[in-house]
Amino acid sequence: MSEKILYTSAEIEAINDKDVMFIDIRDKEDFEKGHIPGATNIPEIFYFLSTSTEDGLNELKSVYTELFSKAGISSDKMVIIYEDNLNTRYGASCRGFWLLKYLGHQHIGILEGGYSQWKKTGNPTTTDTEKTNQCDFIVKINNSIMATKATVLKAINNDDIILLDNRDEVEWIGKSSSPYGIDFAPRKGRIPGAVWIEWYDFMDDNDNIASFKSSEEIKELCAQKGIYTDSDIIIYCFKGARASNTYVAMHQAGFHNLKVYFGSWNEWSRDIDLPIDSEEIEFSAP
Repeated sequence: MSEKILYTSAEIEAINDKDVMFIDIRDKEDFEKGHIPGATNIPEIFYFLSTSTEDGLNELKSVYTELFSKAGISSDKMVIIYEDNLNTRYGASCRGFWLLKYLGHQHIGILEGGYSQWKKTGNPTTTDTEKTNQCDFIVKINNSIMATKATVLKAINNDDIILLDNRDEVEWIGKSSSPYGIDFAPRKGRIPGAVWIEWYDFMDDNDNIASFKSSEEIKELCAQKGIYTDSDIIIYCFKGARASNTYVAMHQAGFHNLKVYFGSWNEWSRDIDLPIDSEEIEFSAP
């Protein structure tokens, strides 16, 4: 049975308030306009660009240990992360979930429907900001869900490992290097041997509220690309946000051999010694 990740507001209410804390990953300006009462704003969950060298992983650990300590994330706290919606900010709430899981926190969830659904169902919001009680965030690195560029390089020639690229189509076909601009990264293209499923395809949009497709639909979607629940899979995007979004979707659908290449294309494209497939592909849409 897959671990529970998505929580509705009603399910959160059933948990003792003292044991739950909300992390809002939206920009400070949006947070100040309104947020869930008691929430702490950590927009760096979305913005930090990581590399997978030893120094890069140590920096990631240092940056987030400090941020999560300042936020007061103790080992006994249930952390609920939210953004506007599951398909906004490139799945940053899922990036927050994955980061906390990688750093070893045990009790993590994502607010189903995000802040948009929270407001739509009449839940309370506020513009007040509460002072956090700082603590020592305990790190227990979970390497089982992390792929490095060295891991990916070995996987290129390993038929038993699937590299799943879930970037937007314009990036996959080699016309843009990133979601932040055509030439934000130095090279355009794909990691050789990767298969592509756009991250949006794992979700439905009902009345502007995104939700993940059913397990059956996700399994069928993946099977079309030769990906099955027992496959060994490394997911990558540009900086780990969309990859984390797809990680959550697939994990809930019963795929358990999942890793995220968190450095993703931002790291890979900047290392000229790493191979890429740079040939442009025609748009699939007419």
